[in-house]
Amino acid sequence: MITASQWQTIDTVLLDMDGTLLDLHFDNYFWQTHMPQVYAREQGISEQQAADRLAPVFRDQQGKLHWYSLDFWEQTTGLELLPLKREVQHLIQIRPHAIEFLQTLKRAGKRALLVTNAHQRGLDLKLQVTGIGQHLEAIFNSHQFGAAKEHADFWPRLQDAAGFDPQRSLFIDDNISVLDAAHAYGIAHVLAIAQPDSQRTRDPITEYACIEHFSEIMPQ
Repeated sequence: MITASQWQTIDTVLLDMDGTLLDLHFDNYFWQTHMPQVYAREQGISEQQAADRLAPVFRDQQGKLHWYSLDFWEQTTGLELLPLKREVQHLIQIRPHAIEFLQTLKRAGKRALLVTNAHQRGLDLKLQVTGIGQHLEAIFNSHQFGAAKEHADFWPRLQDAAGFDPQRSLFIDDNISVLDAAHAYGIAHVLAIAQPDSQRTRDPITEYACIEHFSEIMPQ
């Protein structure tokens, strides 16, 4: 949790997108249900066979930059993924109080920066659907730095590009590995999201302070 006195020491708020500003349900549904169903149909195999074929690739790439790359998955599956994302784009939803939080940050004179692993084409779609970009000072994705947020190399490259002071920054994300990397780099305040996917419950996060909604940490 962020107290009123702590807010006085924070200049920059670094925000994840999927599972933090946006409901993770879209991504979970797309990658675990929609894309494998289409892949199975295109390959002429069962959905179980498709899942079995894709599972080792998922395991091998998780947490790496390719995990988040539409180019990589298009080469792997032979599918055009952006049109498939548009088929279910109605599932792209802003999490409760996210816009209010961004507006409050601006009024309080805090920098709000989007820091995401999302590939640029998928990112552009979500910005188009949600309009959240207008509430952010800048947007950075890991592909422009050649390292995922889970990797130590990402953070100094982000700092060079964004010009923030880690000791006067707050970072919010739903991914424990990413939070670990941010904490290790020296981000002073690190917060986790308790339920990134509104359609699923998740085991409580104990490693970091955790919030359900942004209404819990609004700066005064």
